[in-house]
Amino acid sequence: MKIGLALGGGGARGLAHIGVLRVLEKNNIPIYQISGTSIGAIVGGLYAKYRDIDKVEAYLYHLVESPVFKNLNLDSFDPETEESGYWKEVINSAQRNLSFLRMWRYPSAINNSIVNGIFKKYPDDPIEALPIKFAAVATDLISGREIVIVEGSLKQAVIASSSIPGLFPPVEKSNAKLVDGGISDLVPVYVTRGQGSEYVIAVDVTKSLEDIEPLTNGLSIIDRSQTILAFQLARERLAGADLVIRPSSIRFSWASVRYMPEIIKSGEIAAKAFLPKLLEMVGK
Repeated sequence: MKIGLALGGGGARGLAHIGVLRVLEKNNIPIYQISGTSIGAIVGGLYAKYRDIDKVEAYLYHLVESPVFKNLNLDSFDPETEESGYWKEVINSAQRNLSFLRMWRYPSAINNSIVNGIFKKYPDDPIEALPIKFAAVATDLISGREIVIVEGSLKQAVIASSSIPGLFPPVEKSNAKLVDGGISDLVPVYVTRGQGSEYVIAVDVTKSLEDIEPLTNGLSIIDRSQTILAFQLARERLAGADLVIRPSSIRFSWASVRYMPEIIKSGEIAAKAFLPKLLEMVGK
């Protein structure tokens, strides 16, 4: 049985993929292929290279603690932040407004040099040479098509797949401008199937519709609208999966990196719930 993983996008919520992979690795569940969108591509690409979840987790912990990543100030976009108070709100508002001003004047809030700094130590192997078959999903802004990247630079494929529109600059490739794959394919189930997988396990970290924040301003309404759009898109794709794992990390925002240990644990808990079925399937 060729088992494939479809790792969905969702920002920080996708750190739960680490927990899911840890359970599969610990129980020797063989993985034939991994397809990833956005954070799913980041985690999936690392695992396709190392086949060692401890190395993947160590890399991502080092990344989120690095100065270049912290300078992104994702906390200012995180409604889950525990810090409150008048001046904290003023600072967060100023940081958000500065980002929006940059997006108004330039193609993105951050430039290519910062992106290259964030991904400086990400492996740059040829995708076709990885120990586990891998595909990264991006979206072409010009044609509107889903772009499946299965060869060439792993680093560039992952950067393209995770380039949040407006925040990260588009990746130029041939005549395409590639951005976050979540726009066209939030959970790449059919990509995984198309790469030869006979049994597809999808990991869905789409934000829950049940978690409704106060719709008190334009930003909260835009965020809610995007959540509904993502939920509907993911539901359509998930219909093609044989097994869907939904970690409880769906209650967090895309910027909740501060909760990384808890999010990873949620992936472990969710995967363990399906472990008897998986072990039976592979004859263990």
